[in-house]
Amino acid sequence: MIRVLIVDDQVMVREGFSVLLNAMPDIEVIGEAVDGREAVRKVAVLKPDVVLMDIRMPEMNGLEATREIVTADEGAKVLVLTTFDLDEYVYQALRSGASGFLLKDASAGQLAEGVRIVASGEALLAPTVTKRLISEFSRLGTPRAPAQERIADLTERETEVLVLVAQGLSNGEIAEHLVVAESTVKTHVSRILVKLGLRDRTQAAVFAYEARLVTPGG
Repeated sequence: MIRVLIVDDQVMVREGFSVLLNAMPDIEVIGEAVDGREAVRKVAVLKPDVVLMDIRMPEMNGLEATREIVTADEGAKVLVLTTFDLDEYVYQALRSGASGFLLKDASAGQLAEGVRIVASGEALLAPTVTKRLISEFSRLGTPRAPAQERIADLTERETEVLVLVAQGLSNGEIAEHLVVAESTVKTHVSRILVKLGLRDRTQAAVFAYEARLVTPGG
């Protein structure tokens, strides 16, 4: 059973998501929070598997809350909720440690699948988010030197896998693309995270953009 905490300042949104998720046989909503500050407190007590986190909230917004939650527990998984796929805070949310993002108008099936994907340790990076990240790093121009230097620690195949992760491909899709076993891809991803000192696939994707391994049109 995947245990979920819903964080949103709108009661109708919280109740709606709660009804949708509790209808799933493998998901249970264990609590709700009205703002980031309450979310930080409840995560520490309830230890949910996934936190559904709104961004724009009073008291403490979702970005600050995500940062505090992930800092306190590196294993915490936060799925950011937003109204627009090009929300100005999507990039900051991923940098804060979020495991992915989901639109608030997602269907019940998409919502449940998003929770399952994040709970399993995969990153939820929709194509629109990938484009947003590429656009953001294109605007920033020069790559971050530390990121570029650390690429040297990766093998050629690991670098190839990292690029595919950054493009939003799942382990299964990467395995198909490289014509290797999915278990081999999982091993590569694990080694990439260890070598680069990253916590999950989302951070790996952000790293790839910062190092300019993924560029507009690339």
